[in-house]
Amino acid sequence: MKNTIFTGAAVAIITPMNDDGSINYDALGELIETQIANHTDAIVICGTTGEASTMTDEEHIECIRYAVKKTAGRIPVIAGTGSNDTKYAIDLSKEAEAAGVDGL
Repeated sequence: MKNTIFTGAAVAIITPMNDDGSINYDALGELIETQIANHTDAIVICGTTGEASTMTDEEHIECIRYAVKKTAGRIPVIAGTGSNDTKYAIDLSKEAEAAGVDGL
């Protein structure tokens, strides 16, 4: 991850869920594409509106990886990796960086 100064508007994406509580990746993909089509400057995935606190660790990083893959460099992806557990936040931040996010 390079040092980047973000400009413009970043939208905190919700994480749509299926009835069984799993992540609805089809709906998430549509939300991401809508933001790109409407010229959003960046998206925040698993941030304050992203339901990260209700996800498993695996779901959290998979959601971040999905957003990076879906955007394919068309807009920056900022990953929400905050936690009340400092070690967990650091570990998740490292995983998000390895996944290719543009910011934390």
